Parts: sequence; structure tokens; C-alpha cells
Amino acid sequence: MSIASVALSPVLEESRCFPSSFTSLYGPCSRESILIYLAVGGSVVPMCVMESDSIALVKLRIQNHQGFFVKKQKLVCEGRELARNNTSVRDYGLSDGIVLHLVVKLSDLQAITVRTACGKEFEFQVERNRNVGYVKQQIAKKGKGFVDLKDQELLCDGEELEDQRLINDICKNNDAVIHLLVRKSAKVRVKPVEKDLVVSIEALNLKEEGAGVREHQWGALSGGRPVIQRMPLQRDFLLEPLIVNAKIELPIVIKDLINSTFDGLMSGNEPIQSSEGSGGAYFMQDSSAQKYVSVFKPIDEEPMAVNNPRGLPLSLDGEGLKKGTRVGEGALREVAAYILDHPRSGRRSYCYAEKGFAGVPPTVMVKCLHRVFNHPDGFECSAKNVKIGSLQMFVKNNGSCEDMGPRAFPVDEVHKISVLDIRLANADRHAGNILISKDHEDGQIVLIPIDHGYCLPENFEDCTFDWLYWPQAKEPYSPDTIDYIKSMDAEQDIELLKFHGWYIPPECARTLRISTMLLKKGAERGLTPFAIGSIMCRETLKKESVIEQIVQEASEAVLPGTSEAAFLESVSLIMDCCLDKLSPYGQAVNI
Repeated sequence: MSIASVALSPVLEESRCFPSSFTSLYGPCSRESILIYLAVGGSVVPMCVMESDSIALVKLRIQNHQGFFVKKQKLVCEGRELARNNTSVRDYGLSDGIVLHLVVKLSDLQAITVRTACGKEFEFQVERNRNVGYVKQQIAKKGKGFVDLKDQELLCDGEELEDQRLINDICKNNDAVIHLLVRKSAKVRVKPVEKDLVVSIEALNLKEEGAGVREHQWGALSGGRPVIQRMPLQRDFLLEPLIVNAKIELPIVIKDLINSTFDGLMSGNEPIQSSEGSGGAYFMQDSSAQKYVSVFKPIDEEPMAVNNPRGLPLSLDGEGLKKGTRVGEGALREVAAYILDHPRSGRRSYCYAEKGFAGVPPTVMVKCLHRVFNHPDGFECSAKNVKIGSLQMFVKNNGSCEDMGPRAFPVDEVHKISVLDIRLANADRHAGNILISKDHEDGQIVLIPIDHGYCLPENFEDCTFDWLYWPQAKEPYSPDTIDYIKSMDAEQDIELLKFHGWYIPPECARTLRISTMLLKKGAERGLTPFAIGSIMCRETLKKESVIEQIVQEASEAVLPGTSEAAFLESVSLIMDCCLDKLSPYGQAVNI
């Protein structure tokens, strides 16, 4: 066999640690500026900013000096995400000496081009978190017989790489070299494209014979046959649904989700940690290791949780990155969003088998054990290392709404997202957590909402909807959508969540009741998603939203000890007065 070498530039290492020269890029602080510290990848770097600077400007400076694109940055300060880009440093209360934690979302893809001696060329993309075996399979698949898997061996610094080795691990060291052993030699060139790598493999004919050249209890109980048998802990993994209510029967789609994930683990295909987000999220592979089937999010690895893998500080008061949310409850909300995404045909049954109106992917609470998850104190195959979290079906997609202008999205697709977000008072809806897919029959764009760990908060302070400023949001709801909205019942939804094991806190239940009330009243009056959403979202960090003003006025209008029903009646009356002042397309007004 001959040897092919691959030189990989250290992109990931560069992205995680700032060089010492980074400090001098900002220069000395003036009298009007303040000195803050930027923490990323174990490094702490001083940075001078003006109090009048917007968060967007701070991110832009980081982009200019270090190359991290603004849309890939997330800044966290004292347990709160600085999510409003137009808000000033002063309004967020940043002062001298404060520490900002920077979470960088890196691209997962590498573009790989394989050229053969006879002039054939194959191109494909590989996620950095894929393993060596997957890369071999993709090269062989593209080669269509020109490459045989048995002829491929990958070596790094003289060490043979096992098929389970991740590309991420190989790229960590400077000037890492992969030697590809094939029946025809190849030389490989790598050039950086922004923050991604383009790997070019060129096969050369050396006249050799043959051919050759990626703590709430939740759960579900399966009725009838078990979905997953309980695995003894002497095995190196565990996966099973949480069991809280014997009356629940898992639908086929959830059974298949768990079974396919289990099969992948059983085949030795390890979970692959996502490079995106501020918490731990793991792509679970199928038995062939050629595709993802689910995403697992452990509650102890959520942002600011005890085992968070991103280096975020532990929450001191239990509050999450978004106001009104709690650390460790994100998985509960992920499942709640799926359960409450009722299908068009009517309210979701206790078996929740049908596809929901907004298309939230099937999600279930599970127990899972694997050595790949974040275990700061070390891993041993025992009950203490079993993690609880949400398991959501992985949906094949063509990227997110960050990658495409909103004008291409169908109106109904944007409207279905708006209905879900308004109803659940989503505090974290941005273009990056709406996936884009294509309908298999007509090729039409389909939007898929994911990441609902910050829905159903205790208050409305951090409600944010990126779609609010898309042109589709100013179009009126269709009659079918209005009929769907009319069928909503917050009280039944609260009971449904209890049936599935989450006794939703009173503050969150109140949020669901009020947001459902607003959506129904607004749709009845013919208000657009923009008009209704503008009532829920703050214009600036310090200015309360209209819905917050309504809640405050209702609280002041009732006597202490008033029942929840009487309070909601007060909210309803004040809300009616507010909505009657609006045109269907008008801005929300102060009350």
C-alpha cells in the first residue's frame, strides 16, 4: 500500500484560546471607558469598552480582532445571556472588572474533495464531530466501487486511528498529519475557509494493481411490550424512558426513536457532542453510524448547571440564562413544547402520536449512561453517573434560518412558529433554532422549531422572537390557523402536563394562561403575529412590554389573597381595553 498525508490546520485550538497578542489589540482604556474581562476557553483577556457601546458593537470588535462571526457569539454575564444586541453596556449594568463569558458556536462542517487519477472528483461535507469510520464510508460511497473500505487505513503521527476516533480529536494539535493508506497514493492539501477547513484529497496512480482511494420527575411508561429492557450497569451504557405514569403508552414514533438510539449505542457508536449551544447536547447515531437519529440533552449539563461542559459559571440562585427559568428544567420544557404542540386535527391525546401543528420533533424524557458525557469527577459505570435529560428526534435539515433570508419562507410556516412561541412565551426564539427542510413531495420549504428549553418562563421579561421582524409576521393569520388557535385550552394543557409528570409551577402556569389568552383574543380581532408578538416582547431592555404592564396593572387592581380566577378575569378586562386600541397591523401601545 501507499501513503497519503493530510495536513490539518489547528482551527479548533485557535478558536478556543486567545493568543497573548489579543490584549494589545484593544489598546489602553480611556477615562470614558471601562475595563472588562473576556473569558473563553480557559483564558481571561482584558478588554476596554465604552458604557454607551451596544452589545452588537462589542461582538463586532471581537469578530474584527479574532474572526468569530457575530452570529456565532454568545455573551454571558453573571448568569444572564446578553441577548439584546441593540442594548448598551450601561443598560446591562456592566462595570469595571466584570467578567463576560464568551461561548463561540463553531461550524461543524468540513468540505472534502476527492480527486482520482482518472479525473473523477467527489465532494461531500463531514461534521467535525464525525468519526474516522464515517469518513471512510463517505469516501467509499462517493467512489462507487473505486474505493474499498478494507483498503483504507488512517494513521496520525504513525499511530493508526480507530474508526471511533473523532475528527475533532485529530484536529486539536498543531500540524497534525493523517496518513491515508490506499492502493493508490494521494496527496492532500488543506486550506482554511473562514473558520472551516477545505480538505482536498488527490489520488495519484503509482501503477499499483487494484483500485483505491465523516428535579422534576418526568417520564413515560410504555404499555404492552417494553421499548427498552433495563440494562444491567455492568454494561458500558444505559438508555430507557423515565417512568412516572402507568397510564401512558408511548406512541410508535417515540418507541422507534428510543429503539434506534439504543441500537446505535449497542453497535458501539458513541454519542457525539455538538459544538453549538451553551449546554451539553449530544448527537446519537444509528447502528450504521452513517446518520444521526436523536439529540440528548442532560439536565446536569445545561447552561450554568453543575456539569456544564462550556465553562459557564454555576448559577448562584438557580435561575437560568433567561429570566424566569430555572437551571435543570430545560429538558422538562423541551418535552412540554412537544406535548403541547397539538396536531391540526384536534387536541393531542395522552398518547400524543400525531405530528404537531408547529412540527416540534418528537421528544421524551430518558435516563442515559455513557462515558462520553461530561463527567468532571471521572466516569465509572454505576448508577451515580446515569443522566436524566430530553431525547429529541434528529431532523435532517438544510441548515437554519440564519443561513437564508426570511423572504423565502412560506407565510404559513412562519405563522406556525409564531403560534407556538406566543403561546409558550418562548424566551429564546432566534433564527438559529429554526431549521430549514424541504418537503419530499413538492420541495417546499418547511421550518422546524427546536431548542425549547426556555419556554414557559415564570414571567415575560425575556420573551424574544426573531420572526417578529420578518415580512410574513405582518400578514394576517389564515382562517385555518385562527380555528386552530380557537381550540386552545390552557387549563387542559396544564392537566396534560401533570398527566405526563410535570406539576408545572404556579408562575409558569399563569404565564401559559395569559399567553394563551392573548393569542386567542388577538387572533379573534384579526391581529397579525407582529401585532401580538409586539405586545409580548420588550422594545428595549429597560422598557417593560405591554403584557408585563397588563399583568402589573391587574395585580394592583385585585385584593391580596384574590383567587387565580379573579386575577385572570382582571387581566382579561385590561387586555381587552388594550387590544381594542390596536389596528390589525398596528404597533402595540402603552396602557
